[in-house]
Amino acid sequence: MKELKRISIFEASVPERIMRVVMVLFGVVFLALGIAFLKLALLGNDPYTGMLFAISDVTGFPYPWLQVLVGLLLLVVEFIWGRHYIGIGTVYNAVCIGFIVDFFYGIIHGSFGDPGSFPYQLLALAAGMIICSFGISMYQQADLGVSPYDSISLIMTERQDRLPYFWCRIITDAVCAIVCFLLGGIVGLGTLVTAFGFGPFVSFFNNIVSNPLIRLSRGEKKGDL
Repeated sequence: MKELKRISIFEASVPERIMRVVMVLFGVVFLALGIAFLKLALLGNDPYTGMLFAISDVTGFPYPWLQVLVGLLLLVVEFIWGRHYIGIGTVYNAVCIGFIVDFFYGIIHGSFGDPGSFPYQLLALAAGMIICSFGISMYQQADLGVSPYDSISLIMTERQDRLPYFWCRIITDAVCAIVCFLLGGIVGLGTLVTAFGFGPFVSFFNNIVSNPLIRLSRGEKKGDL
């Protein structure tokens, strides 16, 4: 399968623009749904979200509004040093994802309650991983902006030449995980899996869903995929 050619949203056709905007919208919704399942599992979320959950629990400040506040602060950093990463998806992610997570978690927890056994926790973790990966694939392949938190490691990589992106990302995730742990948040199997395990699942969804949708919007024939 040929690699998907990146095209600026301003150079894309109208059908492709519409498709990419729809992908961003649904990508964040699915990502939020996955985060809600990870929270239900009680095995730890991704380091950044886990940190926000821990801060919310300690301070009593509502998670959705905390997500907005921290997201906007990081967005200022992104605007100053990495404004080329900003798009409509950046702002949508920063402002809306916390409220969508809260909405889905209320429904899921209200329906199933806390996990009563470790297999139930693993099932919720697996569901969260798969759904998050699908959302990440849709969001990233739409290429309409990098989320404020994700941009930090990219900016760190650009502004120095000693550490590659991998280690910059490890540093940001490690800081978040440490803060989460110190505040009494959950740092566990889910934290580890989300920090290192998304890649293969996201790649899978890129190949079978996200990239084909973009190619379809470009009018490419099946034989060209």
